[in-house]
Amino acid sequence: MKTDLNIVKFQQYRSGKSKLVEGDLIVESPVMLYVNGELWLTFMCTPNHLEALAVGFLYNEGVIDTLDQIVDIHICDSGDIVDIWLGHNVEKPTDWKRTSGCSGGYTATDLHSINPEFNNGLVLESSYVRKLVERLFESQSLYNKAGGVHTSILTDGDLVTVTAEDVGRHNSLDKIAGKCLLENINVPKKILLTTGRISSDMLQKSARIGAPIVISRTSPTSMSVELAEKWGITLIGYARRDRFNLYTHPSRVIQSDPKEVYIAERSAPP
Repeated sequence: MKTDLNIVKFQQYRSGKSKLVEGDLIVESPVMLYVNGELWLTFMCTPNHLEALAVGFLYNEGVIDTLDQIVDIHICDSGDIVDIWLGHNVEKPTDWKRTSGCSGGYTATDLHSINPEFNNGLVLESSYVRKLVERLFESQSLYNKAGGVHTSILTDGDLVTVTAEDVGRHNSLDKIAGKCLLENINVPKKILLTTGRISSDMLQKSARIGAPIVISRTSPTSMSVELAEKWGITLIGYARRDRFNLYTHPSRVIQSDPKEVYIAERSAPP
């Protein structure tokens, strides 16, 4: 099996002087996904939680809806093939779209066909966003060792229920979806936080996971803001410990009393 980190030797320069040192580098590896015996695509990913990555990808693409639609999952000994057999016939998409960004992924989802519904009435105190950002940073295990990796977490506002790290921000959300299915994790109130940019495909995966609030430490794209407005998702970007930008559906975020930080129960916005 492959590992998450490789130890490499390199010249380190500091104040005009250099020395030979050892350090960790995050692994990026090709992993092929076979569905019903047919090669669908090759992930470029951090080779951990490969079962969750493959299952979550198929779920986020709408190929499966429940775990019992999968008959068998097999990861080869070399760790570069995930073989999934479904209990139903499925056609391999012929029109894969290459998603944006480094280590981008693939999607065949028609964004115009998505119409998510969020009925959990989740509302955040604005000062609580800072607490959630801190929890995202605390979850960066691989990043703290080597850098060069994205971290995403799924939380109900109190507990971090699922964490995923990967060189591909898209992969991190697929891993979260896959872990929820494989481990039968049900989070009634879902908030997704990620270190990655929120592009349209990232927002589509967030909608499929069922998160009415999506928070990123960096920027959304113009299309993701348009889709968040249409789909009823509260989209927050450039989230730090002391500030954030709120782009859509602001009624889910209410001004805090600095002395009182909590998750409030309110009616969901229309």
